[in-house]
Amino acid sequence: MSKHRGLLIVLSGPSGVGKGTVRKELFSQPDTNYEYSISMTTRQPREGEVDEVDYFFKTRGDFEKLIEQGQLLEYAQYVDNYYGTPLEYVDRMRDAGRDVFLEIEVQGASQVREKVPDGLFIFLAPPSLSELEERLVGRGTESDDVIASRISAARQELEMMNLYDYVVENDEVEKACDRINAIIIAEHCRRERVEKRYFDMLKENA
Repeated sequence: MSKHRGLLIVLSGPSGVGKGTVRKELFSQPDTNYEYSISMTTRQPREGEVDEVDYFFKTRGDFEKLIEQGQLLEYAQYVDNYYGTPLEYVDRMRDAGRDVFLEIEVQGASQVREKVPDGLFIFLAPPSLSELEERLVGRGTESDDVIASRISAARQELEMMNLYDYVVENDEVEKACDRINAIIIAEHCRRERVEKRYFDMLKENA
């Protein structure tokens, strides 16, 4: 039987919903076997950072060439440097049977959906907007104006939920992780994802 191709798992949601916390908890679990997507950047490596481990470090010219060729799942520019997700790396890991986990902002999800329509898109939602506001205030790192703008953005991002296959409420981190793992197991059993292997088996044994 041919090897089962890995999934591209996209986790996103409004700012402050806890994407990073949930992803770190998932990856700290002993039986987690997901490949975390390595980002590409044009910034210089910091001390101790290793190419193809922490980031794929590229020149600005090389990065812009990849943009032109459509070889980035999504990208953005921050403080004169590009950051993005390389399509070749994701494809290589998936072809090897690895599930690739990508944690991105909502705005990047539509870019990814266009390039990888068979990806698994999970929207991490807050229990309520008031609780999301409490979490942002609890960080103690942003002004009231910034928090208000983030809440306004969260309203718009919640309306983009139709881009996703599943919605997971992040009421408790451990429960959210359990739901995400259950979704991934179920997706591996989805008929559309597995039937080709069985048809190939039938041909081989005809």
